[in-house]
Amino acid sequence: MLLLLVLCLGLPLCSGSLEEVRSWSDTSEQVGLRLPRQLRLLQRLKTKPLMSEFAVKSTIISRYAFTTVSCKMLNRGSEDQEFEFLMQVPATAFITNFTMLIGDEVYKGEITEKEKKNGDKVKEKRNKTTEDNGEKGTETFRASVVIPSKGKAVFLLSYEELLQRRLGKYEHVISVRPQQLVGRLTVEVNLLENSGITSLEVLPLHNSRQKGSGRAEDDDGPPPSTVINQNETFAKVVFMPSVIQQAKIAQNGILGDFIIRYDVNREQSIGDIQVLNGYFVHYFAPKDLPPLPKNVVFVLDSSASMVGSKLRQTKDALFTILHDLRPQDHFNIIGFSNRIKVWKDHLVSVTPNNIRDGKVYIHHMSPTGGTDINGALQRAIRLLNNYVAHNDIEDRSVSLIIFLTDGKPTVGETHTLKILNNTKEAARGQICIFTIGIGNDVDFKLLEKLSLENCGLTRRVHEEEDAGSQLIGFYDEIRTPLLSDIRIDYPPSLVEQVTRTLFPNYFNGSEIIIAGKLVDRKMDLLHVEVTASNSKKFVILKTDVPVGPQKAGNDITESTRSTGDGEEDPNHLERLWSYLTMKDLLNSWLQSNDEQEREQLRQKAQVLALNSRFLTLFTTMKLKKSALQTKKLDDSYGISAATGPETVMQSLQPGPAIKKPYNPKVKVSKTSADGDPHFVVDFPLSKLTVCFNIDGQPGDILRLVSDHADSGVTVNGALIGAPAPPNGHKKQRTYFRTITILVNKPERSYLEITPHRVILDGGDRMVLPCNQSLVVGSRGLEVSVSANANITITIQGTIVFVILVHLYKKPAPYQRDHLGFYIANSKGLSGNCHGLLGQFLNQDARLTIEPSGLSKNTTSPPFPKAGEGSGTILKVKGHQVPVVWKQRKIYNGEEQVDCWFTRNAAQLLDGEYKDYLAAHPFDSETAFGMGIPRGWTLAALM
Repeated sequence: MLLLLVLCLGLPLCSGSLEEVRSWSDTSEQVGLRLPRQLRLLQRLKTKPLMSEFAVKSTIISRYAFTTVSCKMLNRGSEDQEFEFLMQVPATAFITNFTMLIGDEVYKGEITEKEKKNGDKVKEKRNKTTEDNGEKGTETFRASVVIPSKGKAVFLLSYEELLQRRLGKYEHVISVRPQQLVGRLTVEVNLLENSGITSLEVLPLHNSRQKGSGRAEDDDGPPPSTVINQNETFAKVVFMPSVIQQAKIAQNGILGDFIIRYDVNREQSIGDIQVLNGYFVHYFAPKDLPPLPKNVVFVLDSSASMVGSKLRQTKDALFTILHDLRPQDHFNIIGFSNRIKVWKDHLVSVTPNNIRDGKVYIHHMSPTGGTDINGALQRAIRLLNNYVAHNDIEDRSVSLIIFLTDGKPTVGETHTLKILNNTKEAARGQICIFTIGIGNDVDFKLLEKLSLENCGLTRRVHEEEDAGSQLIGFYDEIRTPLLSDIRIDYPPSLVEQVTRTLFPNYFNGSEIIIAGKLVDRKMDLLHVEVTASNSKKFVILKTDVPVGPQKAGNDITESTRSTGDGEEDPNHLERLWSYLTMKDLLNSWLQSNDEQEREQLRQKAQVLALNSRFLTLFTTMKLKKSALQTKKLDDSYGISAATGPETVMQSLQPGPAIKKPYNPKVKVSKTSADGDPHFVVDFPLSKLTVCFNIDGQPGDILRLVSDHADSGVTVNGALIGAPAPPNGHKKQRTYFRTITILVNKPERSYLEITPHRVILDGGDRMVLPCNQSLVVGSRGLEVSVSANANITITIQGTIVFVILVHLYKKPAPYQRDHLGFYIANSKGLSGNCHGLLGQFLNQDARLTIEPSGLSKNTTSPPFPKAGEGSGTILKVKGHQVPVVWKQRKIYNGEEQVDCWFTRNAAQLLDGEYKDYLAAHPFDSETAFGMGIPRGWTLAALM
């Protein structure tokens, strides 16, 4: 089998399929007749593989995004066919995992040290293309594989990134380019920001570069079929277009970029500091500060290669930017080719006359000659240095160069290293250089390093894009400097391994992020000191931030990937710290010219990348064939790996050896929630059984067992809807589609159960099909699957849950595959346990009969039946509820149980219905009587 895996950049996304179409089209045109039947048959047999599912799920926790992509393919042809999986990944992201399932064979990616010869490995190249909006780079991940005739393949790709704040917004971009119309296409983004979400918007699909693509009919708002659910701190966005909706956007399946923009609440001037399991992250983005004056020189390439639209668009953009300068700013303009043409011999103030004269000078620029990059930069730096040196500037100011070119150095100094050294020596860290490269011929590596070494940023614009709007957008990011020379300090005895703490400038709408480790996890306060320069003074902010010990699962929870070294699972703050540290090491490595220093930085970066499973310059990814051969693994696995914030699909092995299958005709405690859903509670001390119904809404997540603080166990159930049967009294039915279990002691484990598969994440991530009998266990947790019957969860030997699997071969319209939840053993749960079922465990109940004279035998039915007037009152936990005698079927309908039924569950339960709604599948908080959850936790939105 041919396996070709390459991380390539900037290549066409659908050239193969287009060439195939052209070849058939050319043939028919040459013949001039209808294709013969044999040829048409051969064409059908060579039909390209069908993409049955394409799913992307992102979970963003405090600006840090975990994204997993899943693609499911089917080769319908009579011959083996090659398929190429393509995914555009943000250039700032690190790929953490790639897994392929080809038929019954599993190939898993393993991050290893980079070797000179990579062979069939995933490679990392740093020449970046740009995203379709032209502002941020992407890299195209490519994986080619031969799919056997009538065979299936599943591709799973995971990556992580820290979202950057620009112009006051965080932007999360997901490439949706499956290259064909897809039967099931889903993009889901879960967003958790504990400081509060102040704004959230979903942009229209953006795809300016791809030919043959389109835009949705309504391009003023979110794409069609987008659903947004949001509260103060949590938001869920789902984009699920039908095939018809996809076709209206783009017939070729290249829909574009799905973009979410949002911002968070900021209250403290010192910033927001979050702490979790020994790691801290400091988000610093002050507002309401007066802008710093800026001294700016615009350096524009006017060489012959800029002829046409590139120079025209650049001129138009500069006209707009000049009008945006503030009265306290100073500016100058340089045009360069093989000659350096300076508008004025010094910087001038912003006046109407100077703005007018500057526009006239720009208007008369004409393209000619070569490209003297070194000479232009040196002249601009001298202008700024002379202005600062010879002018008594009352206000503090920042000096900037905005440099735009479309080529490589061809005149004067052309050696890249000398240009970099000359610029760095002349600027002396006092001048920040912001570079923009236009087109494919530009030396982008040179521009990137110029900005990196001189406290600036860089952008790349493709020729077919609007260079003018990109230039304006780039300028908008840096148009308002608020602080300069920022330094953020923490007591060295309290923190260690802190990321970068010195920053030359802070621009309005951006954000400074610092991460580190706490020496003492039990500390109560962390002293933070920020020093910076404002327009007329030094700014010093000092405060002691409360950082009381926080456990994973209280306010924010960790990612679920194991380090494999026996330590506890890392959290999202640890992942964020690893990300920032890696970026710092890579930037230092790129800037260093000392070979010994570069080698030390390379080794540090490589060790961190291996520990964090980051695919970087210094690591590579090898595909290893798993020893596990599981029949119909792709059916049971399906889309599961695309449904959570986990960074790596850890393992498909079912753990310990398979034991004797569990008896599918399980008989356990009556305490359960099953069916529509019907709840049954058994009170063994009183020999009473009570039942009630909950009429929830599809999509609601119900808290069934909440004992997170004591035994560490939480059970939630997510509802799915279905139409009501004909002539029924209900408008709709609801069933449990998913049961999620969080076990926090002795170590954290997560379980997600659906009728078709079980995901166990406790050290190693395992995906178990429900159509096979097996047993796995680790860390005090055992999962026993009886094929297509039930799943038994045993926790520390004292808590046992049984989940019945209800499957329908030919379901009626009102039927859905669903689950039933039964409590077999509750000894390990505490007396403080709560939830719809948990609140009744270890409790007692009794009946009172009114009026007197009716039988007081509580274990057999008195005279009143369901529907008749009854004076029977159930007393439990201080509640008094009228009940009637009823019979209810449980255990897959195999047994009938007699119970006391209350028509008004609200009188039986603590609090209100909304108090039992979880924010997400692994929410472990409760707030009975408060109406809404106190806080949010996020373990794994699978």
